[in-house]
Amino acid sequence: MKNLQTIKLIAVLFISSILLSSCSDDHHEDGHDHEEELITTVTYTLSNGSDVVMLKFQDLTGGSIDDATYEVSGPLNANTIYTGSVELLNETESPADNITMEVKAEGDEHEFFYLSSVIGVLISKTDTDVNGNPIGIETSLTTGNAGAGTLTIILKHEPTKPNNGVSDAAGGSTDAEVTFNITVQ
Repeated sequence: MKNLQTIKLIAVLFISSILLSSCSDDHHEDGHDHEEELITTVTYTLSNGSDVVMLKFQDLTGGSIDDATYEVSGPLNANTIYTGSVELLNETESPADNITMEVKAEGDEHEFFYLSSVIGVLISKTDTDVNGNPIGIETSLTTGNAGAGTLTIILKHEPTKPNNGVSDAAGGSTDAEVTFNITVQ
């Protein structure tokens, strides 16, 4: 009887140790925890050489969307290929903390997703992490015919990689999500 109690105790301790080590999905093998960074500014810059279009979200209070600003510097040209780059900043720090560098360094733990409601706008991620999976800091955006709609940029922390390119299916937690109104003409 005592052996059965000992076996049960060992089994409970073993299961408890597994549960405790798996509860914190933000603890990494490199010994440090993921601290969620404050992202106050998201800038997506698109260029085709002669035309530069900048999409910028800024919320300097860091949480109150009511005073956030959204800027789009102009329309995209129809039937054009743009090179894109996203930058994330925490502008509550002085000087501003460039969160993009952390996302790039931890590329295997992050991925950007781009969703457009404008027919013909296609976005491909052109940079990869150490495992060859997309990150999405660097992109190629191709426009089709004229139209208007939205472009949403989502940054996921610890998504499943590789994935099918859909943010909801990739899982993970959302570090940032912004939606811009865009026009293709």
